[in-house]
Amino acid sequence: MALRRWPHLLLVNSKRLCEDRVSSRMRHQKKTIKLGRTADHRRALLANQVCALIQHQRITTTLAKAKAVRPLAERMVTLGKNGSIHARRRALAVLRQKSVVKKLFDDIAQRSAERNGGYTRIVKLGARKSDSARMAFIEWVDADIAEEKPKKEKKAKRKEPEAEPQQITPEAEEPTREEPQAGAPTPKQEEPAPPAEEPKTKKRRWFGRKSDDS
Repeated sequence: MALRRWPHLLLVNSKRLCEDRVSSRMRHQKKTIKLGRTADHRRALLANQVCALIQHQRITTTLAKAKAVRPLAERMVTLGKNGSIHARRRALAVLRQKSVVKKLFDDIAQRSAERNGGYTRIVKLGARKSDSARMAFIEWVDADIAEEKPKKEKKAKRKEPEAEPQQITPEAEEPTREEPQAGAPTPKQEEPAPPAEEPKTKKRRWFGRKSDDS
């Protein structure tokens, strides 16, 4: 009865089933990596990444961004190998920096002249600590990049114990006494003084009481 009254429900349900089946299949003709951004924002982001890659020869970014940057970077190298004015203008329209385009045509394109593709390399670095995003760095294959050596931790220098001042013994402080010469008069020995008399204790006088003597 429900299908006779509302036949459109059958069409809606069949459409949902078809969409579910299609969504579970491979994503054909969907090459663009959106990166959660609009078209203008994504275009500017990728251009800045390629400019940084040309200037520094290696950049560290997320794995998704590195995979999105790679096709654009290799396309710019192909334009640089062409070397025509038209190719230079096309590269300038994308990168928008004359100094970067000049370095691309004069340096990177000449260095990769014998290579027919695969100008970049992506190396995975693991997860980022803050948000666990997968990180990677992308670099030119023919670039001579000096590997950064890990900085050695500086150990705290131990303070050397200060030299304690030498304690002077009383024997060293006292000057050496001269021995009396033979035949010299010996000094007279002083006689001991008589002992001093002890003071007599005074009897306290208690007021209000009769003394025993009275």
